[in-house]
Amino acid sequence: MADFAELVLQAVNKNGKVDTLELSELQEVDHQKFVGAVKSLQSLGNIINVEQKQLKRFKLTEEGHSVAENGSHEARVYSSVPPEGITQAEIMKIVPNAKVGFSKAMSAGWIKVDKQADGGPKVFRKVETIEDKVEKCMQQIKKMNLENIADSQIAEFKKRKLVSEEKLTSYIVTKGEDFTLNVSKPEVDLTAEMIASGSWKTKNFKPYNFDALGVPPQGGYLHPLLKVRTQFRQIFLEMGFSEMPTNSFIESSFWNFDALFQPQKHPARDAHDTFFVSDPKSASGFPMEYLEMVKKVHSEGGYSSQGYRCEWGIEEAEKNILRTHLTACSARMLYKLAQQKPFKPAKYFAIDRVFRNETLDSTHLAEFHQIEGLVADRNLTLGDLMGIINEFFQKLGITKLRFKPAFNPYTEPSMEIFSYHEGLQKWVEIGNSGVFRPEMLLPMGLPEDVSVIAWGLSTERPTMIKYKVNNIRDLVGPKVDLQMVYDNPICRLDKH
Repeated sequence: MADFAELVLQAVNKNGKVDTLELSELQEVDHQKFVGAVKSLQSLGNIINVEQKQLKRFKLTEEGHSVAENGSHEARVYSSVPPEGITQAEIMKIVPNAKVGFSKAMSAGWIKVDKQADGGPKVFRKVETIEDKVEKCMQQIKKMNLENIADSQIAEFKKRKLVSEEKLTSYIVTKGEDFTLNVSKPEVDLTAEMIASGSWKTKNFKPYNFDALGVPPQGGYLHPLLKVRTQFRQIFLEMGFSEMPTNSFIESSFWNFDALFQPQKHPARDAHDTFFVSDPKSASGFPMEYLEMVKKVHSEGGYSSQGYRCEWGIEEAEKNILRTHLTACSARMLYKLAQQKPFKPAKYFAIDRVFRNETLDSTHLAEFHQIEGLVADRNLTLGDLMGIINEFFQKLGITKLRFKPAFNPYTEPSMEIFSYHEGLQKWVEIGNSGVFRPEMLLPMGLPEDVSVIAWGLSTERPTMIKYKVNNIRDLVGPKVDLQMVYDNPICRLDKH
């Protein structure tokens, strides 16, 4: 910014005053850089005087640029008419924007139509030559030259969407009482280095305003997501679950995908769905005996499964990503559980952040919180899974639930979980669930008669349902209404 401030001061010193917009065009630099330089100079005292000026100018739209280069729509229609004439239908096919051009060419008296001609209405030239004034005007406007262009013409061009109006704020800068070409920004902090070197003696410090009032501190408030998250955790603990560690936002593709029997060519492993990490790019330190079992069940099959019958590469498994689900944490915990002999039933949960390369809309974010729950025990069924999920949501006060059969690479059978959103007046998917496949569990070393039922939920969508929020961007991000956070009670969840 210092270089631009210097340019402003030099221009003012030479000419007495300077218009920042004219200076930016002369230097071929973004105008905002000079605006920032002027603001910075103003903060240093009375070095410059500044007067704000509002102005408007017209610039060509994309269609306007096309007209400036290739001629107006009406001129192109006229040029497409040969001496012997042409059918109107043919013109509509070969000339861009022919509908507008045809109408304008007719109004200008450049062409005529014989509606009785063989083969349909036929178009003939009505004049020998034309002058394309629209093209000339576009070329003038492109050069910011509005000389001899009437306001009525500009209005017509705006109506035709050939030009658009741009409002600009420019600043007229003149010399202030303390004008100087040599400016330095006052220091605001006295550092240990300045004291040690003695450089503080020659520094210009910004004076302290000891009469300024500080901002009164406000009490802390819990965001609705934190309230719901706390309630989720309490419900899990009441139901006898233990919390899994979730301190690894960066996860290897092995634990995020391969350990879950998700094929290496699955679309979810594409950059369109997953954020890949460039540094560090690869992970290491896998349990190699287990990795070989995973490789075998993927490429050759096993445990009464054909596998995927495709090549399995360690390079793909080593890729680091931002974890796409907390099921990666579940895979690590289940592998750890399988190493403990004899097997003991376990119930785990986790609540933390996950990342998906999603298109943002009213119910999707690229970064969100997920709740993962699983139960490992002998002879569990789909009925046990549905019963636990129902009990879990009953404790949240969400009673309108539906289950829909689904497909997951690592669960069979699988179910999507839906809840009715009163604000959106529709059923909204809030989670996924299923029974983990043998191809995932048996390579870990778990006994054959052990089943694992699991479900994953978002934190944001149940929160939207409970707080009657229709757009997730009103709950998370820069559009959050802080007053909503302040005004809401400690907890709005209706406990069962």
